Amino acid sequence: MDTSREEKLAAIHAGIRVCTRCRLHETRTHAVPGEGPADARCMFIGEAPGAREDECGRPFVGMSGGFLDALLAEVGLSREAIYITSVAKCRPPSNRNPRADETGACIPAWLHDQIALIDPEIVVTLGGVALKALFDEDVRMREVHGQVREQDGRRWLITYHPASAMRFPEPREGMREDFRKLAEMPASRDAPPGGPSSVAGNYPRVCSPASEEEDAP
Repeated sequence: MDTSREEKLAAIHAGIRVCTRCRLHETRTHAVPGEGPADARCMFIGEAPGAREDECGRPFVGMSGGFLDALLAEVGLSREAIYITSVAKCRPPSNRNPRADETGACIPAWLHDQIALIDPEIVVTLGGVALKALFDEDVRMREVHGQVREQDGRRWLITYHPASAMRFPEPREGMREDFRKLAEMPASRDAPPGGPSSVAGNYPRVCSPASEEEDAP
């Protein structure tokens, strides 16, 4: 692990935790910067924290996080080798979708720096909200899931959000198909040199049992 890179990512996380750039800071419990290796070759980008993530300060720790972990295990991938974050770092009230001005504040302030620093070979966008925020495309996920795009010197895989996939059969099978494709992309299987480092901050690693309410599809 590059200590300098890890320290820089920790500094970004610290900035996110005290960020007041949009209205979401007014109602959050914890901002959720993300977690995973600072030199991860694969990055997942979701929508926004849900109730459980807001409580713990960690991404995908509720029911959809459990589904995501199981899906990764199905195709032989490990969450520990992946950096996971979202286009909005604070939970929107009542789990509504983050608004354009909220992601518009968060992405240039924080996500761009996270991507540039970690420099993943593969980025997986989870759900329509992330796709809209990053590619300015408002399309049906069934029409674009599984696409692999080349942009900024890296590959971007478009797929469903786990919260949608765990509830509905079509997204579930589509996401399974997409993850099988991900597993065939060599960088997704490579663990970072020196082993994973979570850069997870000071929040607890174990949260209370998951509820139905968390980051929405």
